[in-house]
Amino acid sequence: MWLCFNNINHSLFLQTFPLGLGDGQLYTWTDGLKRKDWHNYESIQKDALRTGKGEHGKPYPLTEEDRDDSAYRENGFNIFVSNNIALERSLPDIRHPNCKHKVYLEKLPNTSIIIPFHNEGWTSLLRTIHSIINRTPDILIAEIILVDDFSDRGKI
Repeated sequence: MWLCFNNINHSLFLQTFPLGLGDGQLYTWTDGLKRKDWHNYESIQKDALRTGKGEHGKPYPLTEEDRDDSAYRENGFNIFVSNNIALERSLPDIRHPNCKHKVYLEKLPNTSIIIPFHNEGWTSLLRTIHSIINRTPDILIAEIILVDDFSDRGKI
């Protein structure tokens, strides 16, 4: 419950604001703008049930044969591991607990997402695109633009 001050008639009033109930319901704030819980709780629950190598950001088990320092030198990470983790892997929710129940304006502008890359490993680039598409409401994405910043490898 919130104690609010009405600037029009200079009165105090109490108003209840249910936050983050995941029901897709719209909530009207004291500023008159409608807010919406944009979380996709069905997708969040499905992600929580995923199992496999690299799921939930957990380490990928490597055998001695799989360890190759050149993979780290070339990409800054082990490309072998990246190539063997699902493109649509689950990730842990690292947000502050208060952020997990935020509601946002009902009407948000769409946006262009620009991803510059240089000599990026193909699977990590694809995983980034999958994460954006899977975790962002379609109506909020105008386009995804990939900008190759003069990669010098023959193949991305």
